[in-house]
Amino acid sequence: AGLSAAGAGGDGRVLKEPSRAAAGFPRSRGAMAAAGPGLGPGASGTVKTLALVLEDEARRGGGGGGGGGYCSGDTVSGQVLLELAGPLSLRGLRLEAAGRARVAWSESSGAVPGAGTWGVAVRAPGPGPRREAEVRYLDIRQSLLRDPPEGEESLILLDGRHEFPFSFQLPQEPLVTSFTGKYGSIQYYVKAILERPAAPEQSVQTELQVISHIDVSSPALLTPVLRSQEKMVGCWFFTSGPVSLSAKIERKGYCNGEAIPIYAEIENCSSRLIVPKAAIFQTQTYLASGKTKTFRQMVANVRGNHIASGSTDTWNGKTLKIPPVSPSILDCCIIRVEYSLAVYIHIPGAKKLMIEMPLVIGTIPCIGFSSRNSSITSQFSMDMSWLALTMPEHPEAPPNYADVVSEEEFSRHVPAYPPPIDCEEQLCCPVFAYIQEFRFQPPPLYSEIDPHPTDVEEIQPVSFML
Repeated sequence: AGLSAAGAGGDGRVLKEPSRAAAGFPRSRGAMAAAGPGLGPGASGTVKTLALVLEDEARRGGGGGGGGGYCSGDTVSGQVLLELAGPLSLRGLRLEAAGRARVAWSESSGAVPGAGTWGVAVRAPGPGPRREAEVRYLDIRQSLLRDPPEGEESLILLDGRHEFPFSFQLPQEPLVTSFTGKYGSIQYYVKAILERPAAPEQSVQTELQVISHIDVSSPALLTPVLRSQEKMVGCWFFTSGPVSLSAKIERKGYCNGEAIPIYAEIENCSSRLIVPKAAIFQTQTYLASGKTKTFRQMVANVRGNHIASGSTDTWNGKTLKIPPVSPSILDCCIIRVEYSLAVYIHIPGAKKLMIEMPLVIGTIPCIGFSSRNSSITSQFSMDMSWLALTMPEHPEAPPNYADVVSEEEFSRHVPAYPPPIDCEEQLCCPVFAYIQEFRFQPPPLYSEIDPHPTDVEEIQPVSFML
C-alpha cells in the first residue's frame, strides 16, 4: 500500500515511505482521553509520524479491467496513522477528498498603438492578462475524531501509535481521467488534517489516480480511416511535378503498447529526393475566459526509405508502436487531450506534404479484432485494392492472330514459313528473339479494300426509284 507521512516538524511536508512502514503500526483504534486533572490543555506531546495509507492498492485498476486507477463508483478505504511522543491535545482530525480540473496561463503582452516615438506601436512590458478556469469533480469531507465532551474544546490523545480508518465511495457520475499537462491538470487527492489548539495545522495527502475507461471495441472506433493528398512541387512556372500520398489505418481506436499498421502509397513525380515519415501527435487544448490555448507534441515516429524522382513506394502495414501516454480526454469542458496519426513527406526546398488521421487512445483493448470483425477486415482488404497499382512483373502478350481467325483467313494473309535454318545459324542469335517474335506477332494492318478478293463476285440487285 502507498504510504504518505508528515513528520513531527509540523511543516506539512509529504514524505513517501515504502509500504512496509505501515506494518509497524498496531491495529489500535486511537486511544483518547478527555482533559483531566493531570492532562490539561497544556499537554506538550509531539507528533512523531502522521501517515495516510490506502488499502486495496490492487483495485487501483478499477472495476473495468483496464488498469491505472480508480473508477466512478469505486470505494476508497484506508487508515490515517498517528504516532505521538507524549500526550497531545487535539481539536480534530478530518479527512478531505477532492478532485478538480484547473487551467491557468498568461497571455503574451500585446503591442500598444501609438506608445512609441512617432506613434509607432511598441510591445507593453510584462506579461499580459492571466487566464484561469476550474471545474470540481469530487468534494468529500469526514471527521475521524469524535467530538470533545460538552464544555471542552479539545481532546487529549495519549502517547503511542493510533489508527483511524476511513472509507468513502466515489460518485457514480463519470469522472475525468487524471492528467497533468502544459497549462493545466486534472488531479484527485485524499488529505488528512490534524488540528491542534494554539498550533498550526499538520496535514498529509496522497494522490488518487482516476481513470475514465474507453473501450476501443466500440463500432465508432473500429472503422478504417483513409486520407489522400497531392502537392505540386515548385513555384510559379518552374514546377517539377506532383508528389501524391495516400494512407490508411485499420481502425480509429488503439491502446498503449499496441502497434498501428500503416498502409500507404507514395508517388514521386517531382525532380527531388523525398522521405516519407509517420508520427503520433498529442494535442492538448485548454479553455479559460473564452480563450483557447493549444500545446502539441510528438510522442512517437517512424521513418521510411528515400524515394527517388519518378519512383513510388508502398507501406504494406508499416508499424508504429504507441508509447505509454495518457488516454484521450474528450469529456472535460476546459481540458481536452486528443491524438492523431500523421503520415507526411519531407520535400527539400518545399513545405511538407502531410495527412492527419484522428486517433483515440483507449484503456480497454480490442480483443480478437480479426475474428470478431471478420466482415470489417474483409471489407478492408477489398478497399485496399488501390495499393496494388504497380505493373505485373511479366506482362501478358496480346493474343496470337492465328487464335482469333479461321485457318482459311490465316493461310491467305500469312505467307508460308521459310524452311528451318541451320542449327549453326540458329546458335548465332538468341533463341528468345525468335520466341518473342512469334509470341508478340501483331495482327495485319487494317484496310477497307480486300487485297485478296474471292473468285466469285457477289452481285446484289440495285433498284432505282423514279
